[in-house]
Amino acid sequence: MAGETPSRKRRFRRLKPSETHQGGTGPSDGARPSGEHPSALLPHGAGDDGRGPSASLEGLPREGEDRTGAAARRLAVVRQGVRKSGENARAAIGYLADRIIETAPRIPVRDLATLRRQFPGLGPEQLADKLVAGAANATATVGAGIGAAAMLPVPPAMPTELATEITGVAAIELKLIAELYEVYGQRPPGTLKERSSVYLATWSEERSIDVTRPSTYKNAALSGGLKRELRQQIMKRMIRNLPNLLPFMVGAAIGAVINRRDTRALAGRIRKDLRTRQVPWDALPALPPLEQPEHPLEPARPPRGLER
Repeated sequence: MAGETPSRKRRFRRLKPSETHQGGTGPSDGARPSGEHPSALLPHGAGDDGRGPSASLEGLPREGEDRTGAAARRLAVVRQGVRKSGENARAAIGYLADRIIETAPRIPVRDLATLRRQFPGLGPEQLADKLVAGAANATATVGAGIGAAAMLPVPPAMPTELATEITGVAAIELKLIAELYEVYGQRPPGTLKERSSVYLATWSEERSIDVTRPSTYKNAALSGGLKRELRQQIMKRMIRNLPNLLPFMVGAAIGAVINRRDTRALAGRIRKDLRTRQVPWDALPALPPLEQPEHPLEPARPPRGLER
């Protein structure tokens, strides 16, 4: 209709040369060259409302930047994200290592005399079998509990669940390692903290330590080598325990199997080393009772529905 405002498409359509340059080389009065119009170079149908090609402009190079520069900028952003994720993962693993180091001296350990009273009539190998079976069942229960908690996985809670499982399994296996040293007549000398460093080194390296050479594990603890080995062991455990977070109770079954298998394998390697330096019970000197922690760590309780 005559006199109405032209439509959006007609208002922002590129002006024809006949309309912009009439009667001379310069622009006519009240008209601007098409190159100065803000929407002259936009595709047909794109207006002022921000829709259309505006979303695709994010991936285009900036003004004065070619495609190579844009690709380099995107690659730098990706590298920065990966680097930050790696730093966060290292910080989390370092925190777990500190927690395990703090927990180790608080784990109550039974000495040989106590174990022989609780399991009368058993020899060293039969007693060690009993200890390994009990520890394997305990770590399997922890794995099943974490898997049950992850039945409906919540991504923000998964790192906490993994950390809980690793610290719980580490406490059970450290107790097993300490009592295996007692069974095979290889009690580490020194204070409670010094013995704990032997158990930590054994757990992280997955092999027994020669207790007749205290300088080997004391120097490692002072130089930071023990914590480095702990971080590597925690990383391996986290990777192996990832299937425990599968939903619909699948992770519970997998967690129980994996933890039981890993505990038995760890105990088998340590027992093989301890047998080479085993001291028979009748040749053992009279040893004092083991020093117990002032604030012992409470044993992990299985979740409801998993008690046996």
